[in-house]
Amino acid sequence: MARATVVNLLWFGNRVVRTGFLRPLHAAAGCSSSEPRTGFKPEKVAVVTKTTRYEFEQQRYRYAGLSEEDLKQLLAMKGSSYSGLLERHNIHTNNVEHIVESLQREGMEVRLVKRGEYNEEVVRWADAIISAGGDGTMLLVASKVLNRDKPVVGVNTDPERSEGHLCLPVRYTHAFPEALDKLCRGEFRWLWRQRIRLHLEGTGINPTPVDLHEQQLSLEQHNQAHRITTMDQQQRTGALHQTYSKPSLLPVRSLNEIFIGESLSSRASYYEISVDDGPWEKQKSSGLSICTGTGSKAWSYNINKLAEQSVEEVLKIGASQAGVKFPLSREFVEKVTDEYNECLVFSPDERRLFYSVREPISNRVFSSSRQRGFANKVSVRSRCWDACMVVDGGTSFEFNDGAIATVSMSEEDQLRTVLLEN
Repeated sequence: MARATVVNLLWFGNRVVRTGFLRPLHAAAGCSSSEPRTGFKPEKVAVVTKTTRYEFEQQRYRYAGLSEEDLKQLLAMKGSSYSGLLERHNIHTNNVEHIVESLQREGMEVRLVKRGEYNEEVVRWADAIISAGGDGTMLLVASKVLNRDKPVVGVNTDPERSEGHLCLPVRYTHAFPEALDKLCRGEFRWLWRQRIRLHLEGTGINPTPVDLHEQQLSLEQHNQAHRITTMDQQQRTGALHQTYSKPSLLPVRSLNEIFIGESLSSRASYYEISVDDGPWEKQKSSGLSICTGTGSKAWSYNINKLAEQSVEEVLKIGASQAGVKFPLSREFVEKVTDEYNECLVFSPDERRLFYSVREPISNRVFSSSRQRGFANKVSVRSRCWDACMVVDGGTSFEFNDGAIATVSMSEEDQLRTVLLEN
């Protein structure tokens, strides 16, 4: 948006709001974002809530007809506290009610949606979507928002038990009216988070995704979920497995990362990889992770980070080989470790991918020219027998021998989120 413009048109869902300029906030450190020319006050807001552990346990044994007393005893046998789960559930529920009541006091129409009920129709209905839970709920909400002009706001409803990197600062959990007031007055910044899009082509492709958010699946259940398709689904897709001669864009976007690998973690993943249209390289490893700037602080960071112990040992070897002496104090080792690990993190709005090959196997047949690096596009051809491609840890696609995935980014896939000062 041009800074010289005094009167702007802000697209919000399907509505256009005509408004004037408001004083912007200072940019958050390390993040490039857009200054809002105005606040926004949506007419219709969908609040998508997480499934608490208490609710999950209830649903898990619902068909067994267990009473609450039976559930207490069952949880006690597993070493879990019924009262503790109920307490966390009530904290979450009270915070969700706080959010809904705050929105309604501002005259907004609110639809409260359980994450299992969240779908494309809800996304179309809402002018803005609030994720009420933790980072997992935020990832689920974001995956179905394909319109870059639809704002998504995360609120951590249980800050004591959830980190909530993708949510508003923790204090707004109990002071949501203050956050809402700042949003309405424009005292925030837009943060356009880049996301990953996926194209699939090749043979043996099952286009039906398995939703992992609401299910805790064993390997056997996971495999069955990929293979069991109803007649209605087969009629819609044409067949259980299909061949795509041209790349087909999947209707899901990844905010954090894509993981490709064998379903059984102890089995080596065999695939071919091409980075930025370079030569194909055969690899065996524990799987491949491809992340965004948002995801660079999550799983990808933990895959690649170095521990102080490792850094200290390498520095000792380096000093010995070079024949030099320098003091390896705790502070020095910590500084070197931190500087290395900080290089693994990049801004959520940067339009580039970061790929990581987990535990690559190198021998005369297989190689890994680079274990990690930045890229604009990564292509992967599966040579696996029982593999999956998992989007943000929540949506799984079968990805076996003959399937080819092209991982890239597009400006139209950016997710509109907000930055608020703490």
